[in-house]
Amino acid sequence: MSLQPVLDDLLELRHQAHALGMASHHLVNSSFAGLYRSVFRGQGLNFEEVREYQEGDDIRNMDWKVTARTGDPHLKVFREERERSVMLCVDKGSHMNFGTRGTFKSIQAARAAALLGWAANHQHDRVGGVLFADPHQESSYFRATKDRRALWRLLHALTTEPETATNPAPEQLPDILLKASRGIGTGGLVFVIADFNQPLEGLKRALSQLAQHHSVVLVPIDDPADHDLPDMGEVLFRNAGGELLTVNTADEKGRERYREAWEKRRKQLQHMANGLGIAVIPVRTNEDVHTALMHGLERRLRMRAWL
Repeated sequence: MSLQPVLDDLLELRHQAHALGMASHHLVNSSFAGLYRSVFRGQGLNFEEVREYQEGDDIRNMDWKVTARTGDPHLKVFREERERSVMLCVDKGSHMNFGTRGTFKSIQAARAAALLGWAANHQHDRVGGVLFADPHQESSYFRATKDRRALWRLLHALTTEPETATNPAPEQLPDILLKASRGIGTGGLVFVIADFNQPLEGLKRALSQLAQHHSVVLVPIDDPADHDLPDMGEVLFRNAGGELLTVNTADEKGRERYREAWEKRRKQLQHMANGLGIAVIPVRTNEDVHTALMHGLERRLRMRAWL
C-alpha cells in the first residue's frame, strides 16, 4: 500500500492546527493552535528581576528569601521566551502496527505528532523530534529548527519503514528521552507519543531528569482492545519476545484480569506523571485525533486555572 496518502494526511493537519478563531478566549471556540498557545505559554521562562509585590501579582512567584530579608513581599519576574524548542518523541516500534478499531496506533501517533508539530511551528517554536523503534532498528534524531525542515523530515520519516542497523546499540525509552533533551537548552517542551502499555523500566528517573529542565507531556496511544479484550475464542498472539501464544479470549475471568492489569499500569503511569508535574493526554485509535488533543488541552488549561 502506498504511504503517500498517509503523508498527505499529515500535511493536511496543518489546516486544523491553524484554523480561524485563535484569538478566542472561549474554549469551545478556540482553535487548536490557540488552545496550544494558552496551555503551554510561559513554559520557557527567563528570570528577569526581583521587585516588590503589587496587588494582583501571582503569589506563586513570590521570592520568599528576599521577602524574609527585607520584611516586605517581593516576587520574581520572568520574561517569556519568544522562541523555544519543541521535541516530538514518537514510538515507531512494531507493537504500534496494531489496531482493532478506527486505525492503527502508528497512524494515530503520526497524526498526533503532525498536529502538535504544526501548532508549535505556527507559534514560531523550533520543532524537532526523535523517532524510536525496536532494538534492532536505529532511532532517528531531528534537530529542532525554526523553519519547517525538521518537521517535514520527521513527518516523512513517520510514513516510511525504519532502517535496520547491522549492530545497533539497544535503546529503551529512557535513553530516547535523554537524546531528545540534547541541544535544546532549557525551557523546552517535549511530547512523548507512545504505546505506554509496554515495560517501562527506568522511565520515572528519566522523566524526572527531563522535567527538571523542560515541560513534558505524555500522549499514550491506546486501542480499545488494550484494556477490553473482546471475546473471539482462541486467538494466536505474538508477545514482545516474538513468541507465539494461544489465548482463550472467551475466558471471562481472564478478560477481567487482563483489564485490571491494564488499569493498574495506567494508574501507575498517571500517578508517576502527577508526582512529576507532567501532563498525560491519551488518544484512542477510534477517536478523532484533533478532538482528543483538544479535550486533553482543555483539561490541562482548567487544571492550570485551579492551581
